[in-house]
Amino acid sequence: MVEVAWKQHLDGLRLGSLAELLEVEKPIIGMVHLWPLPGAPGYAGFGMATILEQARRDTELLLEGGVDGLIVENMWDLPYYVGSDVQLEAVTAQAVAARAIREMTDLPVGVNVIHNGWEAELAIAVAAGLDFMRICILTGARLWDTGDLNPGCAADLLRRRRELSAEHLKLFADVDKKHSVPFPGLDLETHIEWTEFYRADALIVSGRMTGDAPPLDKVRRAKEAATRPILMGSGTTAENIAVFLQFADGAIVGSSLKVDAVAENPVDLGRVQRYMAAVRGVREKL
Repeated sequence: MVEVAWKQHLDGLRLGSLAELLEVEKPIIGMVHLWPLPGAPGYAGFGMATILEQARRDTELLLEGGVDGLIVENMWDLPYYVGSDVQLEAVTAQAVAARAIREMTDLPVGVNVIHNGWEAELAIAVAAGLDFMRICILTGARLWDTGDLNPGCAADLLRRRRELSAEHLKLFADVDKKHSVPFPGLDLETHIEWTEFYRADALIVSGRMTGDAPPLDKVRRAKEAATRPILMGSGTTAENIAVFLQFADGAIVGSSLKVDAVAENPVDLGRVQRYMAAVRGVREKL
């Protein structure tokens, strides 16, 4: 077999498996949902000290409950800006929060900036010393719930990542992203093929909105179409995670780990522990 040097280089940047980064099979990544950041309509002038206190408290409970990694997200900066329109004050605040979380744990920590703020994500990840990014739209195009039509960012993202000497940052990319609808003609299997072609390390499958589970058949189809690992991106609970992990290779979870399973609420340690107990039950059967 002919070995092509440039392809060897690109392939060498990719994860061989989720366990290579997260050090366990069927890993669970807990969401750290930041309070509204400066500039957001929900920001009431409570200051960074309050935002950091909330983020640290949720992080402590997620870590105590046994998650395998974390994502720091601007969950409550709604209504969301799209792409490069994300404001500088919010980016700066999220970088400060991400670094504070980074200093609390040796587990892998990633970042997500809604909606598809890849430039902000990359800047935050580099400044805060993070390990991976959740990319909302790496390829294709989608119409967001804000009314914005947003194209993929692969060409710019991969070049900018290299310019910043940040090719260690892994890319977890959504396919059929929640809070959006696809450009006409873009089916799940095509989106998976495109997203893998443009160097995603793992793919994320979600439901229609935050907290919504996708149909199990959608996860099965994704797993059958993909060559990269599949992560659940929404809707998993202690009661259904074992079912979804029949097909998915891991999960990103937020809402169901909160008090009363309400996304706006703080993390509930008991819910984290019950969720992770269900995951351990799956791992024991591998």
